[in-house]
Amino acid sequence: MDCINESLGDDELRAVLSRLQLDKDRDSFGLVCKRWLRLQSTERRKLSARAGPHMLNRIAARFTYLRELDLSQSLSRSFHPGVTDSDLSVIATGFSTLRVLNLQNCKGITDNGLSAIGLGLPSLESLDVSYCRMLTDKGLSSVVQGCQDLKALHLAGCKLVSDSLLTHLSMNCNKLEDLGLQGCTNLTDSGLTALAEGCQSLKYLDLIKCINIGDLGICSVAKGCSSSLHTLKLLDCYRVGDDAILSLAKHCRNLETLIIGGCRDIANESIKSLAVACCSSLKILRMDWCLNVSDISIDCIFTLCRKLEALDVACCEELTDAAFQSLGNDDFKSRLKILRVSNCPKMTVDGISKLLMSCEALEYLDVRSCPHITKVRCHEAGLQFPTGCLVNFSGSLAEPDVLR
Repeated sequence: MDCINESLGDDELRAVLSRLQLDKDRDSFGLVCKRWLRLQSTERRKLSARAGPHMLNRIAARFTYLRELDLSQSLSRSFHPGVTDSDLSVIATGFSTLRVLNLQNCKGITDNGLSAIGLGLPSLESLDVSYCRMLTDKGLSSVVQGCQDLKALHLAGCKLVSDSLLTHLSMNCNKLEDLGLQGCTNLTDSGLTALAEGCQSLKYLDLIKCINIGDLGICSVAKGCSSSLHTLKLLDCYRVGDDAILSLAKHCRNLETLIIGGCRDIANESIKSLAVACCSSLKILRMDWCLNVSDISIDCIFTLCRKLEALDVACCEELTDAAFQSLGNDDFKSRLKILRVSNCPKMTVDGISKLLMSCEALEYLDVRSCPHITKVRCHEAGLQFPTGCLVNFSGSLAEPDVLR
């Protein structure tokens, strides 16, 4: 070992370390001797840990160029007292190179700890404080004002957040691309309108269960983020209707994922307009419980959206086999992998047979609570599902994450 250390400089040893692909091999590198351990520590960029202030100080001293720190807790494996404001103070002063910080489910932190982050980590680019329920506009605004390079901010379950934070984001974080606001029920159209004035690079926006959001706010986002927006999630935003969808169709032609389940006022004409406008981009569409949607719009989606990979039309009770009438009429083979038609009582085995003619890539089909589509009837009709395709007849299969 002495001979190797005498022959190889730090740069050469770093080159050796960079060629180790497996984590276990990289960990073994640091076990050789103290010099190799020091080099390994300085090259470490990501770290997941559960540690108090004393241990965090030691980590900061050892991993001097750390860029990503994950202190998140899971709901099923949390520990007491978890991350506290004291820990955030150590992070703010000890991890100057940090770019990504994950504090999801760290329920003990407050605005005081977030204020320290805002003051101490001006280069922070990504912050996840989902389900940190004590946080308010005060602490988060400190982060927004101090960390103006933010590209990703996730606040799911932070129910105390209001329109004021969206205004601060618009004023300070023009590079923001990824914003998760699931369950932030105090947000309104006024906040979204303010957000869209300054944050016009948004690619991903999650507004699931933001029940006070309506057409006006979504129209503002569609106009302000027209060239960048590719994912929009509006599950159970029951105030969102046709005007919002028509605005998305007019302005957001690069939209890839749209979740509008539970938006019950949306009807055929706006969906058809969306299919025409986003025919070359749309991959994932969830529209369960859109009760005014019928066969004509679904058939239009299948006809035009040739990149579609996942579709959820569960509980759209007016749908019939005619929704699939265009499938199988040409040599086109759909890319569809996931389809949910559960609780569509008018659909039959004949419709599924038509579907299978064009959907050879199908991986998951949900036909629960469709009285005319049972395992026995599919067998009697001689239906041949693609190899590996999971068919959910009774609810015994887990649903794919892609539609959430």
